[in-house]
Amino acid sequence: MKELEQGLLMQPWAWLQLAENSLMVKAYITKQGYALLVSDLQQVWHEEVDASVVSQRAKELNKRLTAPPAAFLCHLDDLLRPLLKDSTFPSEAMFTCDHVAEALILRVRSELSGLPFYWNFHCIPASPSLVSQHLVRPLMGMSLALQCQVRELATLLRMKDLEIQDYQESGAVLSRDRLKTEPFEENSFLEQFMVEKRPEACSVGNGRLFVTNLQSLYMAVTRQEIQVRQEHLGTEDLQPSSSASPPGAENQLVNQPEELISSAPSLPVPEKESTGTSGSRQRPQLSKVKRKKLRGLFS
Repeated sequence: MKELEQGLLMQPWAWLQLAENSLMVKAYITKQGYALLVSDLQQVWHEEVDASVVSQRAKELNKRLTAPPAAFLCHLDDLLRPLLKDSTFPSEAMFTCDHVAEALILRVRSELSGLPFYWNFHCIPASPSLVSQHLVRPLMGMSLALQCQVRELATLLRMKDLEIQDYQESGAVLSRDRLKTEPFEENSFLEQFMVEKRPEACSVGNGRLFVTNLQSLYMAVTRQEIQVRQEHLGTEDLQPSSSASPPGAENQLVNQPEELISSAPSLPVPEKESTGTSGSRQRPQLSKVKRKKLRGLFS
């Protein structure tokens, strides 16, 4: 897998509101080029260019500016990185997008060295394989992971019910009636969820909730996808130092005088939660049992 291709897969999605356009965006920029993926949940667009294309486009759009391609790439990263990290962050640039035939042009206007700087991302419709790689397969993996989590939580609830029953049979009583719960019944819970919570839970909207709540899980799934692919191919040549780790790795854009920018922010790594049980068992009164709040992939 090429560096830009793998690096882009390792990036989380970000959400942008540009005038009337709500977009999901992910980008990966190095000193050798960039890759960009944009979706409005109706279509997906993509652009991947190397330094030679950057140099030619920069000359066409910025005739008064002369700089190596790495300087322009660093400036683009400096403009995009804070915006993709937090869409409410006040940007130094103005972003607009236009639909031209089947393509999408993301226009950027800012300043570089005191002079106006312009850039156009020319995004064409993404191939089916690219859409599968960045959306279909990760979403399927996330669905399976969440299903496994639901089963684990259901098992844990049944164990808790048995624990409470054991306390009650030993004579423990609740000090507050409002804390009393009915034994967990998985089928009834799922039926009630489908009736009462499904419309809200399945509301995709403009993609903002997906970007806000599930990117840690998305990143875990894409990392696993890359790891499995590398193991299948049985070679280390497909593991570039930058894209096998979160943004901020050594070959990401680093601080250099004037032209080059600081490294991208580190991506959150999903925490693994312990499923071990305690060795000894006590039987305190229920009023003294402090329930531990469960955490999972939804939190």
